[in-house]
Amino acid sequence: MTYPKIPLAQTVVQLCKAKHIKHIVISPGSRNAPLTIGFTHDPFFKCYSIVDERCAAFFALGIAQQLQEPTAVVCTSGSALLNYYPAVAEAYYSDIPLVVLSADRPKHLIGVGDGQTINQKNVFENHILYSANLKLDLKDEKHVPEHEELPLLKNLEDKFERLLGLQKDIQTHNEEETNLAINFARFKNGPVHINVPFDEPLYETVDTLSVTPKVIDVKTKPVKIEDYVLQSCLEDWNSASKKMILVGVNGPNQIEKKWLDELAEDDSVIVLTETTSNLHHPSFFPSIDQLIAPLTDKEKQELQPDILVTFGGLIVSKKIKQLLRKHKPKHHWHIDNKKANDTFFCLDTHIEKAPNAFFELFLPRVTHYVKSNYKPTWTAVKQSRLNKHKVYLERIPFSDFKVFSTVLKTIPNHYILQSGNSSTIRYTQLFKIDKTLKVFCNRGTSGIDGSTSTAIGCAVANKKPTVCITGDLSFLYDSNALWNSHIPKNFRIIVMNNQGGGIFRILPGHKNTENFDTYFETNHRLTANHLCDMYGFKYESASDELSLESALKTFYSEADQPKLLEVFTPKNINDQVLLDYFEFLK
Repeated sequence: MTYPKIPLAQTVVQLCKAKHIKHIVISPGSRNAPLTIGFTHDPFFKCYSIVDERCAAFFALGIAQQLQEPTAVVCTSGSALLNYYPAVAEAYYSDIPLVVLSADRPKHLIGVGDGQTINQKNVFENHILYSANLKLDLKDEKHVPEHEELPLLKNLEDKFERLLGLQKDIQTHNEEETNLAINFARFKNGPVHINVPFDEPLYETVDTLSVTPKVIDVKTKPVKIEDYVLQSCLEDWNSASKKMILVGVNGPNQIEKKWLDELAEDDSVIVLTETTSNLHHPSFFPSIDQLIAPLTDKEKQELQPDILVTFGGLIVSKKIKQLLRKHKPKHHWHIDNKKANDTFFCLDTHIEKAPNAFFELFLPRVTHYVKSNYKPTWTAVKQSRLNKHKVYLERIPFSDFKVFSTVLKTIPNHYILQSGNSSTIRYTQLFKIDKTLKVFCNRGTSGIDGSTSTAIGCAVANKKPTVCITGDLSFLYDSNALWNSHIPKNFRIIVMNNQGGGIFRILPGHKNTENFDTYFETNHRLTANHLCDMYGFKYESASDELSLESALKTFYSEADQPKLLEVFTPKNINDQVLLDYFEFLK
């Protein structure tokens, strides 16, 4: 087999292999050639070539999101590395194991005006679990000419011994740091950065390995909940008549059904779920904004829980944040074996367990159900909202609101739905999602800058049919995502084109002015048609109910290329239709 000649490259590649990092996303470059040679010549690795580093990192994020396994991205030196930052930040806040492998110049070439060189050491320090800065291998000592005299030869041998010892120290450092970084990614679930300096020549290869790096495993101990903490929680739970469970981003099938059923039986408990929670039960409360938006201040006080229990990732709904920050619960527990965000400024207990593990310890010890009308009262409100929701849909014109209602009903069972951010995920929250769908969204930083790339990575890793619903600005911003030769034929994109950032029309501010149209909404007349021609997508469009229903009939059928459906909606009424919806619910 072919290997890079440089021992440092061999070390990094072999440790990635030993720690089962199989998927390697490589952006072309020269300085990273030793790593590229190592990864692409070993059949263990599945390598992908993606030119745009920002797209490459989000593509890798989508793979890691689905597999829940570390996925590596490899780039050359210089600004290439900085293009990874948006995905690194998303991985940091979404607990996704992303391994960044950046090639670097030797230390003596940094800060002297050499090309394609920046300060790469600790460049992600505010959004990374661990930064490993590896050391440059020493160059091979030249052979001493035969005519040199013995004293000189002895001096050179002494020097060689010292250099050999120094190289061993460097090798040990590089092995330990690489092991540590990958272990952090795997066991702490998040991004790590391994900065790898290489000196020229970069392309030399050998047939045998010159190093056998040591593999350092991690021994983890389960965190035990102290008895007094569990007992205190049980006492508070058993006495509270209003308990709210709020679930943010949560992977599919992560919570056992028996615990969901048990929570659903308790009239003192209401479970609020977001679309990204992937939790479904007839007694739960999806569409949080639909429930809360019409409430008076008195009703909000009645909804205020005694105990708030949260688990999962970040929350989409601004309305529930506003309510719970103003009407704080007496107790807020967050269940997560890694971290707890004080989102509502009243967190008093961080339960360092996975939700399933906590419920298994906790729920069997709950002695009785408190008599309460908490859930029955709000269940009646929920049903009233659903009735009005149906009536409203029948009376509104073609708009974003109506399109989401239509599109979400037609996604085939067992699909993966990747939602874009901003208005896309917020509209999606207002509708019932089929329980067979698995829903994902980059809510760690809530940015629009990689939704399509992430969705494609997801589709490649999961191999299940995947549909990405995204806004026009998000799609155009990430259009290089389509510059990717790995896109499955069953991948689908739906672009909601309202000719700009429609969500800004919902926010306070002066609308329909030149300043607003240019600097906030960002008016445009661009479409995805020519991009589809260039990148080999089958393009379809719709601009009214009839053409939308017609397009959706065949949109998910098998084809010899991926498909994109662009839906044009009237930007001048979209915001009013949505605002009127919440008024109508009142």
